[in-house]
Amino acid sequence: MTGERERVHGTGRGPMAVLLSPRPAVVAAARRAGARTVVVAPGPPVPSDREGAERRVPADWRDHGRLVTAVGRLDAVRRGRARVFGFDPAAALAAARANEALGLPGTPAAAVAALMDKAALRARSNALHAVRPVSFVRCGRAALIPFLAALIGFPCVVKPRSGVLGEGVRLLAGPAGAEAAVRDYPEVTDLLVEEYLEGPELAVEALSRGGRHRVLGWTRRIPGPGAAAVTAIGHELPVVLPAAAAASVRALVRGVLDLAGHRDGPSHTELVLTPYGPRLIEAHAHPGAEELVSLLRLAHGTDVLALAVAAGLGLPEPAHHPRAAHAGLRYVDFPPGTRLARTRPALAAARAVPGVFRVGLQVPPGATVHGHPTGSLHHAHVLATAPTAGSLARALDRSAALLGGRPGPLTPDSRGIHVPPPPWRHGPHSA
Repeated sequence: MTGERERVHGTGRGPMAVLLSPRPAVVAAARRAGARTVVVAPGPPVPSDREGAERRVPADWRDHGRLVTAVGRLDAVRRGRARVFGFDPAAALAAARANEALGLPGTPAAAVAALMDKAALRARSNALHAVRPVSFVRCGRAALIPFLAALIGFPCVVKPRSGVLGEGVRLLAGPAGAEAAVRDYPEVTDLLVEEYLEGPELAVEALSRGGRHRVLGWTRRIPGPGAAAVTAIGHELPVVLPAAAAASVRALVRGVLDLAGHRDGPSHTELVLTPYGPRLIEAHAHPGAEELVSLLRLAHGTDVLALAVAAGLGLPEPAHHPRAAHAGLRYVDFPPGTRLARTRPALAAARAVPGVFRVGLQVPPGATVHGHPTGSLHHAHVLATAPTAGSLARALDRSAALLGGRPGPLTPDSRGIHVPPPPWRHGPHSA
């Protein structure tokens, strides 16, 4: 009877991870970390509830008062043996606010919000660059886009000040594109117009504890061609960087997190390796997308999600099983009007390709695709791993073709990234 009471009421001995509408992979990671798990989510049960969560608390966590009231009843929370986790933009902020209200450890909500404010973050990160800061300006009216874009210079990028998942990001190649972009935004708006950063792009996963930031790894982002360069068609690793460039990447990530006040928990930072050294694109107080953190686990054995939960609850780090493989992510999209009537056979065939780890489909089977993908959201993706770059490329090509969509070209490069030398003899990022 006592064991049953502990299971139902959350009075077990181990620390508890309170997870806000988590994906199944997050619940599984919390279990690998050795944590007890409680899922907080509105509405009917979701797939996460079937991945071993100990208990489900039905509550709309977007309502701060309801979340604090519901979670505050848990014995583990009252005893300070719990922490609220949110692994997407909205959930990360809600979790930080709840932890503060309940007296639980974690990064302050102000730090999470600071990372979401792209204008403030750009201004702060520019303080890290004594040479060649990134040019940017805020824009409050869509009609001013052509004028401000001309001030910054073409090509340049327009994006919402607090946008997420790449929504509303536009690459302006010239005056005609700037004029056309006016129609893409509300008349009164809150945008950022900044210079286009050219160079290899990295997505960096890090974990902070007590203000100390540990870089867990990074993937290379493969940009789309031409006007689609602000969107990615995939990611790959391993990524081999010169020692000086790798040190500069770590320094930029740590500097940005320090400036934002991020002290505890996971983070995801996107940056560009320019000829002047790495420059920030954006940063977030949560891990990257599930597909990205899966790449690090496939290629290096780095379990980002389990490490984040263990660190947040003061648990020992999960056992690390080092790997040395090539891993890649390929996005696949379908033309508007495509009816996915024969999805199941295509999915089965794509998943059966040797080396393919996962094929994810975001469009419901049998549904019709009504529009092009937006931002970083895509219709489908393929994750694969292989011992060589060539075999990985073949697996991704084959699996994506079997899905029947339009995969972008992705050729993993085992020779690493060439970083252009800075245009000065002695600078902060020189070798």
